[in-house]
Amino acid sequence: MPFSRVSLLPLLALAAPCPALAQQQVPPPPPTDGPDIVVLGQPLPVPPGVPAYGSVTISRDRLTGDASGRVEDVLLDVAGFQQFRRADSRSANPSAQGVTLRALGGNASSRALVLLDGVPLADPFFGYIPFNAISADRLGGVRVTRGGGAGAFGAGAVAGTIELASATRRDLPLVAGEAFYGSNNAQEVSASVSPNVGGGFVSLSGKFERGDGFYTTPADQFTATTVRARYRDFSGGVRAVVPIDAETEIQARGLLYRDYRTLRFAGADSSSEANDASVRVIHRGPWAIDALAYVQTRNFTNRVISATTAKLTLDQRNTPATGLGGKIELRPPVGADHVLRVGVDARLGNGTLYEDAYAASGLITTRRTAGGATSTLGAFVEDDWTLGKLVLTAGVRGDRWTITDGFFREASAAGAITSSTRYADRDGFEGTGRAGALFHASDAIALRAAAYTGFRLPTLNELYRPFVVFPITTQANAALGLERLRGVEGGVDLTPLDHVTLSVTGFYNRLENAIANVTLSSTLRQRQNVDAIVAKGVELTAHASHGAFSLDGSYAFSDSKVEASGSQRLLDGQIPSQSPRHTGSATLAWAGKTGFGASATVRYVGNQYEDDQQTDVIPAVTTIDGVITVPVSRRVAIVGRAENLFDATVITRNVTIESGGANPIDLGTPRTLWIGVRVR
Repeated sequence: MPFSRVSLLPLLALAAPCPALAQQQVPPPPPTDGPDIVVLGQPLPVPPGVPAYGSVTISRDRLTGDASGRVEDVLLDVAGFQQFRRADSRSANPSAQGVTLRALGGNASSRALVLLDGVPLADPFFGYIPFNAISADRLGGVRVTRGGGAGAFGAGAVAGTIELASATRRDLPLVAGEAFYGSNNAQEVSASVSPNVGGGFVSLSGKFERGDGFYTTPADQFTATTVRARYRDFSGGVRAVVPIDAETEIQARGLLYRDYRTLRFAGADSSSEANDASVRVIHRGPWAIDALAYVQTRNFTNRVISATTAKLTLDQRNTPATGLGGKIELRPPVGADHVLRVGVDARLGNGTLYEDAYAASGLITTRRTAGGATSTLGAFVEDDWTLGKLVLTAGVRGDRWTITDGFFREASAAGAITSSTRYADRDGFEGTGRAGALFHASDAIALRAAAYTGFRLPTLNELYRPFVVFPITTQANAALGLERLRGVEGGVDLTPLDHVTLSVTGFYNRLENAIANVTLSSTLRQRQNVDAIVAKGVELTAHASHGAFSLDGSYAFSDSKVEASGSQRLLDGQIPSQSPRHTGSATLAWAGKTGFGASATVRYVGNQYEDDQQTDVIPAVTTIDGVITVPVSRRVAIVGRAENLFDATVITRNVTIESGGANPIDLGTPRTLWIGVRVR
């Protein structure tokens, strides 16, 4: 891994503002007069029926005010949000950074659809989310909608949809930046410049970060090759918004991203990269239009080091992947009481794995190549109908899907083919839908109910790529079928006092043919479809503010169980791996009028199982973070941040002797302190 090379240094990054965490709140509409007629850079307005699905928003202030400075950690404020592992994007293997909601766990692919300005972010091969490429100061806000999706790119949204929105013209100062120094020789630098150009604007941004990292290995498991989890990544972006007329604008975005990490052992290096571009046309006339097209090129490498010999055993040296897609959404004028959305969308992904297996002698024994392609082509219709205090919403979509060109090939070190398999092409059609109702019983009470279906294709990673995390080998499975979701939920939103809100949601979700890492022996697992994962539970979200103080909190109870039969019958009734029953978060913040500020965040994650056998327990943990901001001028502030202030032991992986032999444990972020300067 090229840590010793001088990097390109900070390219440049954005900045922007918004409100905190709120159930069912959509940011207020922009003003209709003044120099920014529509607030340049925004999408079309959110339909009025979205809150029926328990929508939650996170403000820019919260995104940029977390102690870690990482978007994935701020998303933990949302009840039920989780990544496959408890590690963030500095110390997790990138391929393990899938996201889900409502304890629909079991593997590392994303069961939630993650969009940035309407573009799907998941890696075309692996399905993980490249969180290091998402800088909080480039965002204007986030909306999380739980449950199956029926709108644009709804294929894949079996657990919910996470919509990230870039900063708008109103959000962006001409120049912004920040620089931090932290524990373990960590550095973060970001900057942006966002000038007006003609009637629009351009924002150039960049971010660089690196750190010597912490030991993810407990001290009693150190070996001669144990090293810190070093990391280095940088990204550069450009976003341009060009108005065509008073109702139409073009939004173009480009991103370049590189990430390098070392995990546990010297030489156990991984890298990932992205080159993304998209163009979006927004028209706000009577026939509103949202049209976009995007292209993504991604790559991933990973080197596996033996814990016993300290030698390279597997070099996943190249995994190029390409994603292409687009959508056209129309909102025809059908009356003031209706918001009708009609559209089509398409997503295509392909990728190939190249890896070499090594003997203890250091010689290559086998060369493997595997890959394939997937696609979805969908059409959707959704209508929101406002009847006084009642809002009804319903939508359907149909998708033609394909899984094609799958293959797995092995060759000797000299290149002679020893095994070659071509998998039959598959295709099909899936119809999904959702419906909901929102009733404002009074100014203080709103009732909502929803039902939905959804589906997800297996990723190329799940189909064709095996992987090793010592001492466990997990096999791919080219025969995997689609996951299908059925779910219902109901809730109440209360506003008993000004500046006080409380939301309660009860849900029942059934994910049929759920893909899980099924244990075959103490050192071998395989990705398989189980009959179903059934998750039911309760989610709470609360907000209160008084003067300069605010309190935001969330809690999720998830009773998640596996239904299994046949050869998997021993899994029946078990809790899915990586699915805690209890999660909670609370943030107390103070924002002074002169720029002084302070906040403290408490997060709790309950016990969860490492494996499907309920043998390996990852214990509960509570962490406390803090941030203090001290202004030194109108635009400049000194910021202190503390992650895991009381140095709680965060276990991210635990393989016991019964299921793994060597009892390896991985640790998450210890106490990490930061000091820096911010210019806005």
